[in-house]
Amino acid sequence: MLAAISYPPIPIWELGPINFSLHGVFAALGFLAGAIVATREMRKRGFDTVRFQSVLTWGLIGALIGARYFTAPAQLLDGVPFLDAMHPLRGNFSILGGFAGGIIAGGWRMKMVGLPVLGTLDMTSFGMALGTVVGRIGDLIIVEHLGRATDVAWGYGIKPGYDVAPQHNGLECTDATAGADGFCGIYHHVAFYDLIGAVILLGVLFFVYRRFKLHYGQLIFLWMAWYGMQRFILDFLRVGSGDAEVIAGTLTWNQLSGLAVSLGGLFLFWLMRSKQPVVSPEEDEKRGAVPAQSSA
Repeated sequence: MLAAISYPPIPIWELGPINFSLHGVFAALGFLAGAIVATREMRKRGFDTVRFQSVLTWGLIGALIGARYFTAPAQLLDGVPFLDAMHPLRGNFSILGGFAGGIIAGGWRMKMVGLPVLGTLDMTSFGMALGTVVGRIGDLIIVEHLGRATDVAWGYGIKPGYDVAPQHNGLECTDATAGADGFCGIYHHVAFYDLIGAVILLGVLFFVYRRFKLHYGQLIFLWMAWYGMQRFILDFLRVGSGDAEVIAGTLTWNQLSGLAVSLGGLFLFWLMRSKQPVVSPEEDEKRGAVPAQSSA
C-alpha cells in the first residue's frame, strides 16, 4: 500500500431531539444547484420558467417521499416489521428513490401546468447530475457509504478518534487497537467514486446535448442508463462491508433497482428515435416555447 486518503469527519450533531448533519445540508444545496442549472437551460430553450418553479416544488416533495419509501421493499424483505419499514423518519433513504419520486411528482406537475414532459425532463437531467455531485460532498464530509476494506492508494483511512457516519461505528478504533500503520482500517470511499462518476456524467450530458442531434427524451434516458449502471457497479464495493443489504444472492436492492433503471433507460433511449422528433427550435415552439427575440 502506497498511501491512503484520510481526514477527520465532521460528525452528526445532536440538537435536542434533532440530529443535524452536513449530509442533509449538501443534499439541499445539491437540489438548489440542480434547480438553478435546469432553470437556466429551460430559459435558453424559451420555456416558461415560472411554471417550472412549480414543477421543482412538486419534485422536491416527491423526492423526499421517494427517497424514504424506495428502501421500504428491501426492509420488508429483510424482515423489518411493516410499521417500522413505513415510518416516515426512521430507516434508510435512497438517492435513486429520491430521483424516482422527484421525476414522478415533477412529471405529473408538468402535465398539469402545460410544460412538455420529455423536453423538461431532458433539461432536468443536467440538474440531477450536478445535484449528485454537490450532494455527495456531504457524504464525504461525514464519511458515509464506505465500502469493503482495500489497499488501494485512494482508499479512505480511518484513524483512532475519527467519528465517522453512524452506520460505520463498528469500524472505529482507539490507539490501542489501531493497526501497525496507524489506521483502524482502509476502505473504498464509494460516495467519492459516485461523485466522480456524476462529474463525468454531467460532462457527457452537456457534450452530447451540444454536439449531436437528439430526439426528445433521449437526454433523460441517457442519464437513467448511465447513473443506474453506475450505482449497480459501485454497490459491488459495498457488499460485505456492512453498509449494504443483500437481498438476492449477492446483489443489493440498490443494484437490482439500478440495473433495472439502466436497462430501462437504454431501451427508452433507443425507442425515442422512432417515437419522438429531433429537438429543434421549431419543435420547441410547438410545445409552448417562446422564440428568443432578435435584436434590431
